[in-house]
Amino acid sequence: MALYEAIRIEHEEALSWIILNRPDAANALSPQLLEEFGQALEVLKHEGGPVIAIRGEGRGFCAGMDLGGYGGGDKGPADPMADRARLEANVARWLQMWDHPKPVIAAVHGYCMAAAAQMCVFSDITVVADNVKIGEPTIPIGGGFIAPAWVSLVGYKRAKEFAFVPGNWIDGPTAVEWGWANHCVPADDLIASVRSLAERIALTPPEVLRLKKLSINRAAEAQGFRQALSGIAEIDALLHLAPAVLEIRARMKDKGLKAMIQEYKVAPTSPLVAPKES
Repeated sequence: MALYEAIRIEHEEALSWIILNRPDAANALSPQLLEEFGQALEVLKHEGGPVIAIRGEGRGFCAGMDLGGYGGGDKGPADPMADRARLEANVARWLQMWDHPKPVIAAVHGYCMAAAAQMCVFSDITVVADNVKIGEPTIPIGGGFIAPAWVSLVGYKRAKEFAFVPGNWIDGPTAVEWGWANHCVPADDLIASVRSLAERIALTPPEVLRLKKLSINRAAEAQGFRQALSGIAEIDALLHLAPAVLEIRARMKDKGLKAMIQEYKVAPTSPLVAPKES
């Protein structure tokens, strides 16, 4: 197994963990982390346990994309075609999980934001901790990229509600109720719960698991799962250059990131809170 810097691999008898290992940066998805993640998935096709599980080191699973690593933040994309290609590469990397011959479990705790909330859709099973916060980007400077991947799991109305409110988020029980996650467990039990699930899955021979996964994936794709992803990179790249988005980026540059986050901080979907009377 190769040595990595932004991720870590840990092998157990029934599973191999891919651990997002940038806790000082909230496990943000840097170019290096994404590259190593893809490499690890490729290697684990032929090495490691019969099940793959993904978790984050530190206080949370993942804060989403590391915008600094892509020239993001207040700079904006310099080239819409390069931006589209970058976004398509991210989807292709998530599809490595979807197409992987082994079952992939996402073990999610703390926070799972933006691109990470898209990433987990492509795992075969998702188990969340009861302290999890699964959210959209707070500042609306893009769109049409994350929530469309949710539609096959939660339905288009819930996906729209999630996407329309800036910084919207759902908690663990809501994620299970919506169908985004399979189980919500106490945070202290998350690793043990995923390990137990992997051990039970591993009782089925790998060849059988591979074909079971392929068969179910084909059923999902017949319902439009893969087709729904076909245009999301183009729409998001287009939105990054919209005048309204460029205006928000300009204000973000003047006011600062924290001030802009406060400007868009509103009550989330989970728990649904009625506005206070004035």
